Amino acid sequence: MRSSLRQAPAGARDTFLDVVRATAILAVIGQHWLMPVLSYDHGRLATGNALTTPGWWALTWLSQVMPMVFFAGGAANLMSLRRAASTRDWLSARLKRLLIPVLPLFAVWLLAPDLLRDLGAPEQPVQIAGAIAGQLLWFLAVYVLTVAATPLMLAAHRRWGLAVPLVFTGLAVIVDFGRFEVFGPIGYVNAVFVWLAVHQLGFHYAEGRLGTLSRRGAAGLAAAGFGVTALAVAFGPYPASMIGMPGAPVSNMSPPTAVMMSLAIGQIGFWLALKPTLTALAERPAVAAVLRWSGPRFMSLYLWHMPALVVVAGVTVLGFGYATPDPGSSDWFAVAPLWAGTAAVVLAGLLRAFGRFETKPGSGSSVPVKQLVAATVLASGGLLGLAARGFTTPLDGGLLSGPVPWVALVLAGLLFATKPVSVRPFVRG
Repeated sequence: MRSSLRQAPAGARDTFLDVVRATAILAVIGQHWLMPVLSYDHGRLATGNALTTPGWWALTWLSQVMPMVFFAGGAANLMSLRRAASTRDWLSARLKRLLIPVLPLFAVWLLAPDLLRDLGAPEQPVQIAGAIAGQLLWFLAVYVLTVAATPLMLAAHRRWGLAVPLVFTGLAVIVDFGRFEVFGPIGYVNAVFVWLAVHQLGFHYAEGRLGTLSRRGAAGLAAAGFGVTALAVAFGPYPASMIGMPGAPVSNMSPPTAVMMSLAIGQIGFWLALKPTLTALAERPAVAAVLRWSGPRFMSLYLWHMPALVVVAGVTVLGFGYATPDPGSSDWFAVAPLWAGTAAVVLAGLLRAFGRFETKPGSGSSVPVKQLVAATVLASGGLLGLAARGFTTPLDGGLLSGPVPWVALVLAGLLFATKPVSVRPFVRG
């Protein structure tokens, strides 16, 4: 019998999106905790990636969940914007919801490198820890821009429909050609084109045919998306892994390539085919409780899961000389649950301390549009700087060569998003 995939009624929570987002954040956390291959010797921390194990690249076609994060974000942003009193209030509230949880992370990591040095940690592991803490902020930097673009992209969606993500996909292919043939750094433009295109597909779930696909139609979409991805990998310049690998000449994620769009289509079809099952699963009391708890803490889970890993690695690898077993070996599979479980305990403690910054209710403010644009640019620029440079100040550098200027940009962006700022001109007496 043919199963219909129905949209949630207007104003109701879409439990399918809740499951997708919860699964995505769990996949991100689990993958980041299990990927590192660590060893320590004479003051130097050696790092590797378990996914370089032959054949494990296939896991990344589903475990690379950023397409689903932006897809679910697009649908959720459209739904919440429809309910908002005004676009300005909505954007102000969204920016505050995204940026306030970062404040305790800044407070900890502005102090942590010097504290670790005072405790005797060697410089190289400290640099790695500070870099890891900042790296994941790339997502927030791009997502802030995507959220700010939502009102314009929604207008484009309602006027041109599917043509919008198709045009962005075409532009991403052109950028890839320039990246591979002319000028590599131009590839970073695809951080906008690719993720806006995927975000736009979320609109087509909330207001379009994606939300009403049959199970068979969703399976066909999955086959088409994964099929195009396979062809791009087999005959194009794209690597098989959907996650950047150490030493690889090309990464599909840093910056994203156009193949992430076909992967997104495959993943969206895959998840939509499972929608009736996932929706029924979400109605079970235990699962519903997990969704209610995790929903208000998605950003905190994302921000603090790598600091939790840093704590566990610091104690076990640097403190006790633990080295990761060969990935795929029986020892690796035996240790993996204990490693992840320990990191989960540390993460739970961090969430107890810092999760409250995200769960506090908040509302938007009537901030001028130009000020909201400035807030977006400042915050995104600061987050990108931290993602690129990390939280560690070089020993031979001054205050301005470390994270402080980038943190200041984010704080300025949050201030601009919070309340109207009056700038009086200087008048000579």
